[in-house]
Amino acid sequence: MTATTITAPVTESGRVRPLDGLRQTFTMAWRSLVAVKHNPLELVDYSITPIMFVFLFTYVLGGQMAGSPEAYLKYALPGIIVQNTLFMTMYTAMALNTDLTKGVFDRLRSLPIARSAPLIGRITADLAKHVWALLLMIGLGLLLGFRITGGLDGFLLGTLLVVVFAAAVSWGAVLIGMLAGDAEKVQAFAFTLIFPITFTSSAFVVVDTMPGWLQAWSDVNPVTHLSDAFRGLLLGGPVAEPVLWSLVWAAGIALVFYPLAMRAYRAKV
Repeated sequence: MTATTITAPVTESGRVRPLDGLRQTFTMAWRSLVAVKHNPLELVDYSITPIMFVFLFTYVLGGQMAGSPEAYLKYALPGIIVQNTLFMTMYTAMALNTDLTKGVFDRLRSLPIARSAPLIGRITADLAKHVWALLLMIGLGLLLGFRITGGLDGFLLGTLLVVVFAAAVSWGAVLIGMLAGDAEKVQAFAFTLIFPITFTSSAFVVVDTMPGWLQAWSDVNPVTHLSDAFRGLLLGGPVAEPVLWSLVWAAGIALVFYPLAMRAYRAKV
């Protein structure tokens, strides 16, 4: 990529015009995606880990949880995809943290582009990778016996909902990446936060099987709402309430973490 591909006219105040900023954002997103061609190992985490999750949950827990791997897969696959998506938002945090420590943003700052373009471009590229992992897991699930009975509309709406939620959570990941001292601390925080949230939701088990006090938390857990909504859209059934609450949670997370993440980003770059 040359500097001319992202250079754009600026206003008299020195600010990049909105349309030029949008074009630069997509250019930076494409830069991140093209990098995979030169470093295929970057795609391994978005491919191997999802496959491992599907196989391990289906064949290790399936017989115990639902009587057979096939029966458990029908319930658990949407939750596995949701969990994997949340984990992958932390890859955004680790990548940003690495770029900061290696001075990548210092070099980009010298270019006449919108300051937010590298950041939003990275998030956009990572969302494309989320879709790749989601499709990979759905494809594997179909090979193992999972069936999308909610139709193509349900699948597309479910995918869109997961991506929207991931976009909101990504701003929290950005804040973590900006504040953490190194990538190892980002990873440690991810496991500490995401594991309890996902395993105390309806992603892998029916909430009614939990103790009463844990059911109370699970009923308001955003992962429960997202898992129920995605499961309902894929399989068919009433989804209005979990979809609504998933969108409310996504909006709330974005409203809280977007300004904090942008403030931390501007302080760093």
